[in-house]
Amino acid sequence: MDTLTSIEFFVTTVQAGSFAAGAKRLGVTASAVSRRIARLEDELGVQLLARTTRSLRLTEDGAAFLDRGARIVEEYRAATETLKGARAAPAGALRVDAAVVLGRTLLGPKIPDFLRRYPRIRLELTLRDQYIDPVAEGVDVALRIGELGDSSLVARRLGEIRTLICGSPAYFRRHGRPKRLEDLARHACLGFLRDGRPTPYRFADGRLPPAAAVEARFNTNDADLLLHGAIAGLGLLYSFDFHVEGALARGELEAAPLRDPSLTYPVHALYPRSRHLLPRARVFVDFLVELFEARRKEAPSGR
Repeated sequence: MDTLTSIEFFVTTVQAGSFAAGAKRLGVTASAVSRRIARLEDELGVQLLARTTRSLRLTEDGAAFLDRGARIVEEYRAATETLKGARAAPAGALRVDAAVVLGRTLLGPKIPDFLRRYPRIRLELTLRDQYIDPVAEGVDVALRIGELGDSSLVARRLGEIRTLICGSPAYFRRHGRPKRLEDLARHACLGFLRDGRPTPYRFADGRLPPAAAVEARFNTNDADLLLHGAIAGLGLLYSFDFHVEGALARGELEAAPLRDPSLTYPVHALYPRSRHLLPRARVFVDFLVELFEARRKEAPSGR
């Protein structure tokens, strides 16, 4: 048990990024964390962390040990929590990571409902679009949009979303409405920046609009700023249906009557196999399933 505790201190400290942050998460002092990790290094006969006055970094041996150490800790936590709380109300810290626009627009407004239903759960939500390793970063559930690659993670399909091209009424009055994919070459298509370049507009049949379609006066890596730009009449917006449905309902945006099919994306909840055993992770995934099912039932025909 002493060794297991030391492994937990090591894993938590690396995930937190510093001795101070790890100590805060563990509820101990930074010096206690440092002593524990030093004891583990003595036991293993290797140096796990290269320490400096300002930061810490994994050594080669530390990087090799981290993944397996994280799995050991998670399996132990899952086993003990399953035994202790199989019949009890879910409780404890729940770490969730979601794609930015999904978290802000779809998940965020429903978080109070979840926390009211499970008052003993403490939710920690991070929003980012890049791929992460939930095991290495201590994440219980990750929400992602799109097809999944090969992974050791468990994936539960929550539903699907589709893309729309929208513009403000004022923009359409000035520039007309695109009716075919080729028409987009005459329009300013606001671009979502990925790796410094606008992301191409893609359609279900694999076709792309002409290159001129992504030459807009405003491009950004923030989906909400693109939404505001489209409402202001700066150009057309290519986005997910849930992201624009409020603006459509208020009449701030209108969907372009393109005959070309839109692209549909699946949404999944991803979690390490051991984490789904945790009651708090299980009820959160079930809550997400309810959320997407309610959304499907409320959707107008044809969405």
